[in-house]
Amino acid sequence: MSEATISTLPTLHWVGDVGGHLRLIDQTLLPVEVREIDCRDLETVFEAIRSLRVRGAPAIGIAAAYGLVIGAQAANDRDEAGFFAALDSARARLAESRPTAVNLFWALDRTHGVALAARGATSPREIVARLLAEARAIHEEDRAMCRAIGRYGAELLADGQGVLTHCNAGGLATSDYGTALAVFFSAQESGKRLRVYADETRPLLQGARLTAWELQQRGIDVTLICDSMAAQVMREGRVQAVVTGADRIAANGDTANKIGTYGVAVLAAAHDIPFYVAAPTSTFDLSLAGGSQIPIEQRDKREITHGFGRQTAPEGVKVYNPAFDVTPARLIRAIICERGVIAPVTRERIAAALR
Repeated sequence: MSEATISTLPTLHWVGDVGGHLRLIDQTLLPVEVREIDCRDLETVFEAIRSLRVRGAPAIGIAAAYGLVIGAQAANDRDEAGFFAALDSARARLAESRPTAVNLFWALDRTHGVALAARGATSPREIVARLLAEARAIHEEDRAMCRAIGRYGAELLADGQGVLTHCNAGGLATSDYGTALAVFFSAQESGKRLRVYADETRPLLQGARLTAWELQQRGIDVTLICDSMAAQVMREGRVQAVVTGADRIAANGDTANKIGTYGVAVLAAAHDIPFYVAAPTSTFDLSLAGGSQIPIEQRDKREITHGFGRQTAPEGVKVYNPAFDVTPARLIRAIICERGVIAPVTRERIAAALR
């Protein structure tokens, strides 16, 4: 594909009308190959989420909403009882795909609620149409939220600053600008020149494969570093702020994000560098008092022992592979959401912002 096509290709989108399907970029192939895949059945959507073909909390939520539509499509000729049994089964299946990203459950609950509200008042075919309308609404709202996060976050950065980010929280993780990367894109649009350092983000290298690629596409000055280099880069004075995304934020501000984020936050505190989290309000989970209650997904050990198909560890070695860690609220200078900047990060400030 041409550079222009790559830079404007949507992360995911719905093709057709109520009988259509979900199309998304297969992110496991980036940056070497840009290929879209079509999801026409529930299991294909489940596999795409589970295998990280689509990833990033907001994008996962959008994919799940469309996935529920696809699950409902297969049962729209059944009676009401059969239709809702199939819908409940589809919802449960999609909920199994990724346990940490709260946007997944938020989107499933929201779309499922639309179906429940219409139960007994209309036909299964009409309910499928309403599910699709709600999924599209979630998709459009995410675009607006990304832009707002970018505008608020850009105000926290100064022209010429060095900024570090971990994992990928750009357009590939959402429907548009992203969350953390939206801050950089908006800063660029306002005339600020940033020097972005992107951690490679082991073991799946989302920073190297995705973040560096996205920033290059936008013409932003980006330097790729190994995760273990962050401390040295900070010590040398190359970084004046850290901005990351989030997969779930507890009521007290403790934040789950890709494994390694907690370590970056500790390093930022040690070097007196502000650490910011950029996330939409849908990423907050006020049912959880603190980060210790956030479920942490455990991934396949082969992601570490056989990364990208090549064996790099001895046979039989024990492996611990949590996909996420939790950064305590006390290490977070501010949370940037579509409603503004939450600072200091306290239970009370979060509750007021989300009220």
